[in-house]
Amino acid sequence: MESGDLRVFRAVALEGTVTAAAAKLGYVQSNVTARIRQLETDLGKPLFHRHNRGMTLTADGKLLLDYAGRIVGLLDEAAKAVSSLEGPLGPLAIASTQSCAAVRLPTLLAGYHRQYPDVELSLSTGHSSAVLEKVLRYEADGGFLAGPWPEDEINAVPAFDEEIVLVSAAEHIETDTLAGAPMLVFTDGCYYRSVLERWTRDRAWSQPRIMEFGTLEAIVGGVSAGLGISLLPLSVVSKAAAEGALRVHPLPEPYNRIRTYFVVRRDAYVSRPLALFMEELAGAREAADGSAGEYAGGPAGRVEGGMSGGIEGGPAAEGCTGTGADGEPAGVPDRDSDRSWMQELGQTQEAGQAKAARRGKRKGEITA
Repeated sequence: MESGDLRVFRAVALEGTVTAAAAKLGYVQSNVTARIRQLETDLGKPLFHRHNRGMTLTADGKLLLDYAGRIVGLLDEAAKAVSSLEGPLGPLAIASTQSCAAVRLPTLLAGYHRQYPDVELSLSTGHSSAVLEKVLRYEADGGFLAGPWPEDEINAVPAFDEEIVLVSAAEHIETDTLAGAPMLVFTDGCYYRSVLERWTRDRAWSQPRIMEFGTLEAIVGGVSAGLGISLLPLSVVSKAAAEGALRVHPLPEPYNRIRTYFVVRRDAYVSRPLALFMEELAGAREAADGSAGEYAGGPAGRVEGGMSGGIEGGPAAEGCTGTGADGEPAGVPDRDSDRSWMQELGQTQEAGQAKAARRGKRKGEITA
């Protein structure tokens, strides 16, 4: 059994077809097919069910996939460990939620790239569950997410504090007029979606129609056009609100605050590029305004055991830890302990309303 065969097997298992796996690996399809057949011959077991829609894993294939992920991950970590002895170079794969990638990461990544131009930096985006899956599968060295994680597999450190707001088309003045409006959200696995659904339930609103979108831009554009409502970080929509393109509705506690975390696997080798990235993140957090581990309204929750997935007041999920009210937004851990762990490992709404009012007067409309 060759390590290269395991890489090919893993690619086919994750992509679902030989064609997609070959394209991802840069191989010809016949080579991929031959290596899968050779691996099945070596093991004496069929690893895939073949059908006209692609290939799905057999029970033996599912078992092998777990081992293949660990073996390939260890081989990649060994290569990173050797290369990092020469200096900060080699690949660094970061995964992130779309909202974080759009607003929080450009400055951080640009500063990192200026200091360490030899590091092959890459960024992929998805909802929190997808980001977590990439980290767990060794497809990303670290990830930015908002949701829960399995405590026994993940270390996490706070990265960014977000004020969360309800957004609607600009003409909707009162929040209660939005009851029953369609909710524009990402697919299941988006943490902001779960908070929005909980908030509407707690207000005893009738269950609204769900409209799923694939990109952040599509959600913001749909809200601006009057298609429905959404729940997003203020940092994402502040510019559009300032321009009068949509309206921001503040939310009460505990729905109005979410913390984005940077997560890595507990068993992962921390390469020099990753350690330096985490130092950059720590510096950015130090420079950020204000948060000393509390939000208005009371002391923050703490991450149990220093850095883990159990957050007091935070969401619990199947396969993940959580010690507070199930489904509520994440609490805020103690910042000093987070900083030490990291070192060891290496409002615009009023302006928008005024601008919209001026625009309305110019058009002869009645505005609030």
